[in-house]
Amino acid sequence: MTRLASILQSLMIPVLAVLLSFIIGGGLIYLSGADPFLALNGLFMGAFGDLDAFSRTLEKATPLVFNGLALTLAFKAGLFNIGVQGQFLFGAIISAAVGCYVSGLPVPVHMAVAVFSGIVAGAVYGMIQGALKAYRGAHEVITGIMLNYVAINITDYWTKGPFMDTANSNSIPRTPLILESCQIPDIWGIPSGFLIAVLVSVVLWLFLKKTVTGFEIKTMGQGIHAARYAGIKINGMMIFIMGLSGGLAGIGGAVETMGVTHRFQPGFNLGLGFEGITIALLSRIHPVGVLPAALLLGGMKAGAGMMQFSSDIPTEIIDMMMAMILLFVAADKLMTRVLPVLKKKEKGLALSAGWGSK
Repeated sequence: MTRLASILQSLMIPVLAVLLSFIIGGGLIYLSGADPFLALNGLFMGAFGDLDAFSRTLEKATPLVFNGLALTLAFKAGLFNIGVQGQFLFGAIISAAVGCYVSGLPVPVHMAVAVFSGIVAGAVYGMIQGALKAYRGAHEVITGIMLNYVAINITDYWTKGPFMDTANSNSIPRTPLILESCQIPDIWGIPSGFLIAVLVSVVLWLFLKKTVTGFEIKTMGQGIHAARYAGIKINGMMIFIMGLSGGLAGIGGAVETMGVTHRFQPGFNLGLGFEGITIALLSRIHPVGVLPAALLLGGMKAGAGMMQFSSDIPTEIIDMMMAMILLFVAADKLMTRVLPVLKKKEKGLALSAGWGSK
């Protein structure tokens, strides 16, 4: 099979999953008494109809790219970093604190320090998860879920205590606005954060493809015993991978704070970490494939309001459609029944095999 044919083959399940979710979503819109074509046209126009709509789509897609990359890296090593949500939150609030309370720095330096602080915060939190698995045998899914709740509660406490905006007369728990020297600007209407996300995606792809460490990560994804036989130090590598994965999520939190919300407020970012799972699976565990997957979901989020305005249907239909995309793209067996040609050629995603090793 040629390289192009192999790429097209790997795209069949994601494309089919998206098409099925839109068909079912359109059917539910019709059953609710609305015009599905009018609704989907509103969705498209709200996401890509003009520069402002496209800018909103890129804005929504940016944190999804970083969280998708975090999950992709972990999946490559046969790990499931479901703690991305907590790592994202710590990256967001630490960068907000640096943006609020560190002053007197030149603009590029202040931005770099804030982003780096978010990376470190996410990485350290991810390394805790990796260390628990490496040295205590605790499953990363269980510890990740628990650490997510720890992160939610700690960040809630910080926004009600040491980082609270005391000038806020409504006593809403949130940080003050970050200084202008730390705000990431748009470039010709395009969010700079998305350009950073594109750069990070390409760098991660090259890292996994061209470096010895990248090869070791993919070897771990093929099986712990094979990696150990190859001389890879499993415990150290687990901590490193989970730390790097957490750092990617931390960048996402930092960019979201610095380029979109310009402060941290509890509840604004909940759910973005879990949506990274959909992005990673939809991309077939490929760093560059994360970009179109995030654009799709970002567009659905950005266009939901216009869809509701044009057809008078609730925006929750978009959440349901995204859930169906995750269901279909993760259910390889179901897809091979729907499209039998995939049965022999398409490799299923399996955690023990690294969730894809290309």
